[in-house]
Amino acid sequence: MRDIKIGLIGLGTVGTGVAKTLTHNHELLCQRLGFGISIKKVAVANLNKKREVEFAEGVLTSDIDAVINDPEIEIIVELVGGIEPAKSITLKALKAGKHVVTANKALLAEQGREIFDAAQSCGRDLYFEGAVGGGIPIIKTLREALVANNFAFVYGIMNGTCNYILTQMSENGTNFEATLKAAMELGYAEADPALDIDGIDAAHKLAIIASLAYGVAPDMSAIHIEGIRGLDVSDIQFASELGYKVKLLCMAIGRDDKVEVRVQPTLIPHGYLLAKVDDVFNAFYVKGDIVGPSMYYGRGAGMLPTASAVVSDICDVARNINAGVAGRIPHLGYRKDQAERKRYMPIEEIVTNYYLRLNVQDKPGVMARITGILGERNISILSMIQKSGNIDGFVPIVMLTHEAKEADLQAALDEMAALDAIKSRPVLLRVEDRNLKEQHS
Repeated sequence: MRDIKIGLIGLGTVGTGVAKTLTHNHELLCQRLGFGISIKKVAVANLNKKREVEFAEGVLTSDIDAVINDPEIEIIVELVGGIEPAKSITLKALKAGKHVVTANKALLAEQGREIFDAAQSCGRDLYFEGAVGGGIPIIKTLREALVANNFAFVYGIMNGTCNYILTQMSENGTNFEATLKAAMELGYAEADPALDIDGIDAAHKLAIIASLAYGVAPDMSAIHIEGIRGLDVSDIQFASELGYKVKLLCMAIGRDDKVEVRVQPTLIPHGYLLAKVDDVFNAFYVKGDIVGPSMYYGRGAGMLPTASAVVSDICDVARNINAGVAGRIPHLGYRKDQAERKRYMPIEEIVTNYYLRLNVQDKPGVMARITGILGERNISILSMIQKSGNIDGFVPIVMLTHEAKEADLQAALDEMAALDAIKSRPVLLRVEDRNLKEQHS
């Protein structure tokens, strides 16, 4: 039986999971593939570190070049993470004639154009299911299973840390700082949680998803990113009273020749399936013109869920090798000469519904001034509630708007923030609710 050999670079959490999976399910994979897959070399930074997986003598090495240049190794699995040295490793492996499997979302989102071009020019496969959604096969779904569809949108809850924090704030009424601390103690948040709570991790994943769905090149600068840092628990509670859950929602929406791509804390109705995705779980809600709506749910991170995705890629590449083909499926779903026919939509151009919270002076004429400012910007109020309580002469007012243009909303907020009758800049959150859009139409 043929045995396809791989070189593993990086033996952290995911790398360990990959090694465990290939070892534990070796016989199953042989039965399903008709040939074997084995790890010939593993590059690690510290040869003396205690490992969860035992390897035969000579498998572990600190020499990355020895892995890349081994003539028997046909697939390099890059699990170092980050931009460098991962980028150099990936490019070197491709130029050495190796196929590459990676779970490196940051690399593909920020340097994807160069990486994918290199893979194509070298005539080698580059697979990356583990980069988005952990154990949820969303990349294969968009690129292969739903190939016949134009996508109206892809919505996703793509960061388990943020979803856990928002779930706890919603269910327990705890503030952001206390909930983040608890998440760190449980290991759901890193010691430096900035990539998660500031929305960068989710945006890395969304950049890849938008490319697969709409044929645009990954471009982090084109994504409007707002995280959950400092989100006030009162807004989560007010949203609940209005019938909504607050989620860090990733959105890729087709708008004729444009693509709307953003990551933001967003109000979604309690009855939506995405609103029921809690704790560290991830989910993707996709609407295609042929298949209609579909949803994909599961663990978006972790050793074994991500390892499952990486091993799936290894098997796909191994099948291609066994069949003597490469590049059978375009890396991002579109042939290069057919891609990039759409452009990214600036955030100022988006049109949606909004949640606003203002702390205003409790005196006559204030609301008239506020509604006047909104009206001048073609922003109409759908509903409004005034909360009881008076703090230093200010009371909270919560509004939902009809659909409005982002640029108009921001201009109105600038004008409101300058009023003495309003305490600080109003809080703005976007709302994704098809019922509100139908009311407007």
